[in-house]
Amino acid sequence: MEIHTTTTTTTSATKRTLLIINCLILAVGHCGGPMIMRLYFIRGGKRIWFTSWLETGGWPIMLIPLLIAYTRRRSTTNTKLILMTPRVFTAAAVIGILTGLDDYLYAYGVARLPVSTTALIIATQLAFTAGFAFILVKQKFTAYTINAVVLLTVGTVILGLHTGGDRPKGESNKEYALGFTMMVAAAALYGFILPLVELMYVKARRRQDLTYALVMEIQLVMCFFATAFCTVGMLINNDFQAIAREAKAYELGETKYYLVVVLNAIIWQFFFLGIIGIIFYSSSLLSGIVITVLLPVTEILAVIFYNEKFQAEKGIALFLSIWGFISYFYSDIKRHDKKKKSIGDEHPSETELTQHPTVDNNIAV
Repeated sequence: MEIHTTTTTTTSATKRTLLIINCLILAVGHCGGPMIMRLYFIRGGKRIWFTSWLETGGWPIMLIPLLIAYTRRRSTTNTKLILMTPRVFTAAAVIGILTGLDDYLYAYGVARLPVSTTALIIATQLAFTAGFAFILVKQKFTAYTINAVVLLTVGTVILGLHTGGDRPKGESNKEYALGFTMMVAAAALYGFILPLVELMYVKARRRQDLTYALVMEIQLVMCFFATAFCTVGMLINNDFQAIAREAKAYELGETKYYLVVVLNAIIWQFFFLGIIGIIFYSSSLLSGIVITVLLPVTEILAVIFYNEKFQAEKGIALFLSIWGFISYFYSDIKRHDKKKKSIGDEHPSETELTQHPTVDNNIAV
């Protein structure tokens, strides 16, 4: 009995460590992605379909960890090259197309709005994620979780106060309003996509072992179809023909233009890899919370690198975001302690499986 308890504790500690690692990966992508995309636009870039394509265009990078995982599997009895079933492939493809649409909506908003305004609107994504998680995966809410959602939402809403001074010069009311609408739509759509991914994981677990290697395969398919969707938009908009001309006219020079483009593709892959890892080891709600708590960090980076104003509201938002983040993890710690005191860690309770349906007991790749 003692050996079993020790093994379970070790497994839980390992999962928690991997969860933290994925949070850090997401932080790199979520903070770096908008910054590098904004650099593209403020220095002369104008192709919205192209920038939306770059958000998932780095999907071949996923082949590297997948190859490593396959090599490790070959040392065991499992030598299957592809783990996903046709049903999972179809679901990932559909979600990928939705992701491609969301990429375009987001890129359009970034092209028209300052960082402080986009942060305000993206804050609403947490509310959408919480609502859809409750409907799709029956996410359970504790008082601490609700407190975290409220604090994070209020904190990021405060970021939008007094943003008139950050409004881009020379932009018409129509362009600004359209960018605002597009960003709201992007927040709502991605708030739906995250629980949808979690639901796909739940369904997949009922038919086969859900390992991290399978999750990476799902992410690769999603990014491929999102990129394909944006490729169609680029072809219609003649973006491929315009890239060379845009590079020559770029303010930072042609070489740095292509460097910005490549970094766009790479950094956004950190975002998606972190997202799928957090959902795999915890829930879509936590992924939404981590995204929200990182918004003030993006604000600070914008102040440092793009000389945007740092009003008192941004400091308050940062404080509330940290408070909300601590509140959520305190709730998670209490849940973990309650689990250890319940039935000797022999079997996970039905309530816990409902709260964390995507956490797999097998953490092997």
